[in-house]
Amino acid sequence: MSFTLIQQATPRLHRSELAVPGSNPSLFEKAAKGAADIIFLDLEDAVAPDDKEQARKNIIQGLNDLDWGSKVMMIRINGLDTHYAYRDVVDVVENCPRLDMILIPKTGVPQDVYAIDMLVTQIEQYKKREKRIGFELLIETALGMANVEAIAQSSKRVEAMSFGVADYAASTRARTMGIGA
Repeated sequence: MSFTLIQQATPRLHRSELAVPGSNPSLFEKAAKGAADIIFLDLEDAVAPDDKEQARKNIIQGLNDLDWGSKVMMIRINGLDTHYAYRDVVDVVENCPRLDMILIPKTGVPQDVYAIDMLVTQIEQYKKREKRIGFELLIETALGMANVEAIAQSSKRVEAMSFGVADYAASTRARTMGIGA
């Protein structure tokens, strides 16, 4: 039994997630009609650096203009070690009431989650947003794995955590046989 009290996250189905590059809006409508529980519109790995600003605009337009039905809508922001992450959060959260979750890549320490949580909280208060945005955290480094328990308890917004095997293997210099090889 644990004496750590963590508020229960919003109950959502997490059976399947579909990644869609934000730089390819022609795929948005097809994704909206698909069977995945969660659609994550990607601003990180699937988008070239020169396309990130346009991808962000595409995502804002797509979230606001398309009928996503009952799907959980999530964006994967760029890593906190980049100058893109701030704009990813501010621009999309401020302009997309349809956004349900944020996928935070390469989460290494609880402070990574805290930084995004505080930014999202301020935007929600400013925009008088009633629907609280949840987080999915990607553990993709040895640092993240070493801190996984603290990361899991770092925010009441945490709804899910995933393990990114390819980036983890790269962070530990492990040999891979098929992922990213």
